[in-house]
Amino acid sequence: MRWSAALLLVLASRAPAQDWNSDSALALARRAIERRAQTAVDTVLRDYKAQAHGFLFFLGQFGEGLTEPPRLVKADQLELEVYWKAPALSKQRVIGWRDRAELPTDINYHRDHLGIVQNNFGSAIRLGEGDEVRDVPHPLAPGGIDLYDFALGDTTAIELSQRAVRVVALRVRPKNFNGAAIVGTLFVDATSAELVRMAFDFTPKAYLDPQLEDVSIVLDNALWEGRFWLPYRQEVEIRRRATWLDIPARGIIRGRWEIDGYLFNLGLAMSWFRGEEITFLPKAQRDSFPWPVPLSVAIQDVAEPVRENDLQHVRAEVSRIAGRRALSGLKRQRLGARALSELVRVNRVEGLAAGAGVVWRTPDDGFEIRGLGSYGFGDRSGKGIIALTSADGLELAAYRQVRDIADAPVVAPLLNSIAAQEFGDDYGDYYRATGVRFGVRVGIGTRGEWHFVTAREHVASLAVRATPATGRYRPNPSVSDGNYSTAALTVRRRSEGFAVRRDVAGEVTLEFGERYTRLSGSAHLLVPVGAGLSRLLTRVQFGLATHDLPPHRTFLLGGRGTLLGDGFRDWGGRRAALLHIEWRTPVPFIRLSAGPARTPGTITLAPYAAWGWTAKPIALTPWRATPGTRVTLGLGAEWLGLFRLEAGYGVQTRQFHAAFDVARDFWDIL
Repeated sequence: MRWSAALLLVLASRAPAQDWNSDSALALARRAIERRAQTAVDTVLRDYKAQAHGFLFFLGQFGEGLTEPPRLVKADQLELEVYWKAPALSKQRVIGWRDRAELPTDINYHRDHLGIVQNNFGSAIRLGEGDEVRDVPHPLAPGGIDLYDFALGDTTAIELSQRAVRVVALRVRPKNFNGAAIVGTLFVDATSAELVRMAFDFTPKAYLDPQLEDVSIVLDNALWEGRFWLPYRQEVEIRRRATWLDIPARGIIRGRWEIDGYLFNLGLAMSWFRGEEITFLPKAQRDSFPWPVPLSVAIQDVAEPVRENDLQHVRAEVSRIAGRRALSGLKRQRLGARALSELVRVNRVEGLAAGAGVVWRTPDDGFEIRGLGSYGFGDRSGKGIIALTSADGLELAAYRQVRDIADAPVVAPLLNSIAAQEFGDDYGDYYRATGVRFGVRVGIGTRGEWHFVTAREHVASLAVRATPATGRYRPNPSVSDGNYSTAALTVRRRSEGFAVRRDVAGEVTLEFGERYTRLSGSAHLLVPVGAGLSRLLTRVQFGLATHDLPPHRTFLLGGRGTLLGDGFRDWGGRRAALLHIEWRTPVPFIRLSAGPARTPGTITLAPYAAWGWTAKPIALTPWRATPGTRVTLGLGAEWLGLFRLEAGYGVQTRQFHAAFDVARDFWDIL
């Protein structure tokens, strides 16, 4: 009988203290080391064959703080035959392989990313064929006691049909964090001292690739035939960031494997294990593998457990074990910006603005100082921000910034700069804010958080200071200049992430000023339509404020991003609501390729309807209340999950408008 330790084991101890290198902890570690050495010469298990079913996901994560879930770039599904022979011979053969790219990519995986880990890595740990991690000592290899500290954690009882198994959590950390080592938790059978589970990260010195931020690994073994603890489920997550610029974007390789179908003591010949450990059937045979369901369905079937076990809890436990020691492989100091538009941008109040920034992190990753400055050549004025943030969610910042009046942007910042410079179409209404703020951010589960911010700032109107290449800028609206003290509480639930059938996300903000109160929020709901891949997406925005709401906190509607059939920001006031419903369905489309990179053979069509309403306009502002509910009917077309072309017809205006943009997922870094 097999048993999945991953389903029942406690990942982190509830004990507040860690008693490192106690007699009982070292005794268990020594027993586990001895048991691994005995297994290598054990004649009971001579060889085996198994099946491995795996997925590799290449993901992209974007946005300030990198708190939003990653989006899928490419997915690979693999089927392997796995062979093992005592004492440590391994052979894996890929017999089925299919993939789908959501965005053009030429990523090539290291060979060992395409297979499972045998022997719990043996005596030394290698990843990426030695290019990512090489020869990191295993804590249960001979000599592990001399290199690592050990501490006992929780004991978990697993009830099997034949007997009960007690599994003990054994935390492990290196004696010297300046060397290449692992940090994590080993789960050991208290009776036999067999290794049941490993969950760990690495120290920074273990990373050979300077782009590596961190690597998290979970290896689950199961009890087969009541006596052999062998691979059952494995997960790995490799996170990378750019080395030359600290911008909030990371690439992620996430692998998930399940192993079953064991056959024991087959008398496998030594000759079978010659050559490369991981080999491949000819492509024609791999392509003809009889997959039971389409790849899109398989991705969605596995995406939910991947999201639920996204290794965040492993990193959190590793961080507790490491204390205040750094675990990231990234440099402590780098040039930094939150988006490309902070390096260069164009709008009608600043003209061309150029900026630069720097990021410095403490050696233990406990605090980060980020400074950013810019200069507008149109208004001949400098702006900037310096912010101190802590790993536990505190922020203190001083700033002088140009802001848009609307709560959320309606266009990718890079495209806005191009449209503003070349055509005089600037999709923002601006004011300057100078002040200080203090914030606290606290997570709620894996997808939620609350964020409290209090600020004291001076608000000032801005005039148009630039001239476009063609066209003409519209005036920039005035605001009520003066000093404002505010406090705001935001509760947020983030999206589930990639390959979702259903999704619910949203946020609500309650803001208090000295003379006003403001409540705003947004949400989206994604649900499947029928048995295919069609989805119904509903987006909602709302706002409600008291009488003395200042102009720079007005709710705005109209045109791009809200009601495409109406004029841009024709409507505004102290009350607003927007409902957008679209039916999203993939349809066949031309497939393009350039070298190894290729595009998917579908495009998403999205017919939609949008309803918007505003009321209670603010005196001396250009925005009006809507005469009833405004309606736009339209059609969107999305390609690669990256570009969206949209047309909208205003039922009241009887006019068509079109808009081209980049997907919202990328706005935060553009």
